Amino acid sequence: MGESNARSRSDKRALRERLLSARRARSPEERARTGAAIRSVLLRLPAPPLGGTIACYYSVGGEPDTRSLVEDLWRKGSRVLLPIFRPDGPMDWADYEGPESLVPAGHGLLEPGGPRRGTEALGLADLVICPALAVDRRGMRLGRGAGWYDRALEYKRPDAPALALVHDEGLVESVPTEPHDRPMDAVVSPGAGLLRFTPLLPALATATGD
Repeated sequence: MGESNARSRSDKRALRERLLSARRARSPEERARTGAAIRSVLLRLPAPPLGGTIACYYSVGGEPDTRSLVEDLWRKGSRVLLPIFRPDGPMDWADYEGPESLVPAGHGLLEPGGPRRGTEALGLADLVICPALAVDRRGMRLGRGAGWYDRALEYKRPDAPALALVHDEGLVESVPTEPHDRPMDAVVSPGAGLLRFTPLLPALATATGD
């Protein structure tokens, strides 16, 4: 088991480095186009999950842009929770209240400056939108390696789907896995649109006619 886990970690590092290199090569215009295509898919989702409480992330660097998505969801009446990364424990969450509510958090990150809602606040979310470098055909997700979202998803409601956003090259045949990895219920990429892995919320299918 130990040898298998070590091999998975090594394979993860290699895949992670390849995808991060591809992200660094993308222009801001390409990232914006990716974000717009993903946003178009997500904003066609029915309510629920839209219109309720949505946990999302505020993109940074080469991640598919979610900043416009967060603003659109908030303006349309959704409650949007954004993560607060804490060095001494699991992620906290706070409400997005417009771009003026955000403060710098280091490493280019922005986070809400208002009251923190606690790690358990993720249990309020009707939809959890996760960052990802890759997602495979089983729904297994590759993140940056710190395990923030794998730990956070323990607080997710069983009926709330977890959905990852990736660039097109982030849709892969297989992601090396370890016992702590948590699968996604769906993934969105600009080229493939919405791909579902579970029937957790069948209404998601109406966004693409699946």
